[in-house]
Amino acid sequence: MAQQEEPSTLLHVELGVATITLNRPQEKNSLGVEIINELGDHLAACMANEEVRTIVLTNNGNTFCAGANLKRGNPSDPARYNLVEILTMIQDGPKVVVAKINGHITGGGVGLAAACDLSVIIDSAKVGFTEVRIGVAPAIISVVCLPKMRRGDAAELMLSGEKIMATRAVEVGLLNYAVPADSLDSAVTRLTDKLVRGGPNAMKHTKQLVYQVPKMSVEDAYNYTAQVSMGCFMHPEAKAGIKAFNQRVDAPWVPKSKL
Repeated sequence: MAQQEEPSTLLHVELGVATITLNRPQEKNSLGVEIINELGDHLAACMANEEVRTIVLTNNGNTFCAGANLKRGNPSDPARYNLVEILTMIQDGPKVVVAKINGHITGGGVGLAAACDLSVIIDSAKVGFTEVRIGVAPAIISVVCLPKMRRGDAAELMLSGEKIMATRAVEVGLLNYAVPADSLDSAVTRLTDKLVRGGPNAMKHTKQLVYQVPKMSVEDAYNYTAQVSMGCFMHPEAKAGIKAFNQRVDAPWVPKSKL
């Protein structure tokens, strides 16, 4: 009997945190049809699951993601998602997505990491927009990467195709933190412990503010944010949170293990 292939991604949910693990280390977790399909299914399920408060995206193997899969032949399953839909789901979804980057990232993998709301990478990893060196452009991922960088940094990194150290990727704004490999777990846990303490409705709207307000005119931004503010204050979640604050206890949505 032929040995069954392991899933392309793994999902584990515990105490409000869903961890999705890219699980094709032998293929450097490159973005083939199978891995994109499973990643899309997991993201959609987690975004809809009220028990999931925060999503962590991580990897098995020494590469977080090497971008497009240029080697694998015809996939066994038809494509249900494309890269645009995955990046959009991460940024437009109501849950905060944290990239826990335990290895190198290149090509489209940089876009996958940059699309996440927060990111932590091991400081020994390298990061590179390597597309130009195989005759293509970092086109789709530029939509999520360019807003994070100054134009000069973006031009240097995208046009040179050079791989940089993780610490430089943090310096140019692509990622949030670079930490020693033995500190990755604790650094991400510190982040998720903070994130699950925010009210789900408040977190959803605050994430939308981060992405939407910079695109608006000042007048439109004030109109939009006034509606958001009023809606949040009128929501039952705010009433429960304010009551807990006045009583000096944790809000009812905080996972019991975090109390």
